[in-house]
Amino acid sequence: MNTLLSFLTADFVVFALSAGVALAIVAGPLGSFVVWKKMSYFGETLAHASLLGVALALVFELNIQISMLLVCLCSAFILTSLNKLDSISADTILGIIAHSNLGIVILGFSSAPRLNLEAYLFGALLTVSMADLIWIIGVSVVILSTLLYFWEELLAATVNRDLAKMDGVNTEKFHLLLSSLIALTVAISIKIVGVLLITSLLIIPPATARNFSFTPEAMAFFSSAIGVTSVIMGVVSSFFFDSPVGPSIVVVATILYCLALTIPKQFK
Repeated sequence: MNTLLSFLTADFVVFALSAGVALAIVAGPLGSFVVWKKMSYFGETLAHASLLGVALALVFELNIQISMLLVCLCSAFILTSLNKLDSISADTILGIIAHSNLGIVILGFSSAPRLNLEAYLFGALLTVSMADLIWIIGVSVVILSTLLYFWEELLAATVNRDLAKMDGVNTEKFHLLLSSLIALTVAISIKIVGVLLITSLLIIPPATARNFSFTPEAMAFFSSAIGVTSVIMGVVSSFFFDSPVGPSIVVVATILYCLALTIPKQFK
């Protein structure tokens, strides 16, 4: 027990837990919108696109975090614009971009110093620095504040788009806003769970909360709570089983989802 306490109070673990909890709090309500709008593939596409940001940062000697953020935002804008076209389906567009692996190709041909690509694929939560933590918390505050401020409009545009239009809500604008918020979340998630697991953190907690939530607000709240629990238990389990932190968080979230499925209907 003393060993675990020493581990949890170490500076690098405190930074890791703080960053993970901040992301989980944001990913809860935002992931709920992803589930409601069935945008899971959109998040996965942005996650793969973020590798292009890493590649460009190395080639042109840019800040990796800023580069990933800009690439994710540009990708979100492009995808939202292309989604309006009738000549090609949204799934096709997302599939092409998600699996083009342009970032990896650039890294392969680049003469820039090599990096630990595995950290970007699966996350490296325990390597979060104070600068990373400030960045993650800062962006998380912006995302959460925006969600709270535009909650009613975003909810209306998501749940019933036609009714929202009749009420004067600019659904296109709020769809673009939601896409941008997802892009920001993806950009700050790379360090925590990695490209391959980001969608899991956005989808699994809301899917779990959906089993016992009666209102959108309740689902958003419980999603955050489940995400925070997954982060804390994932870090603790990685200590006991010497497993990677990012995948451990996702495994814990998956276990919680399976447990939620066993809740009797009268309690849902």
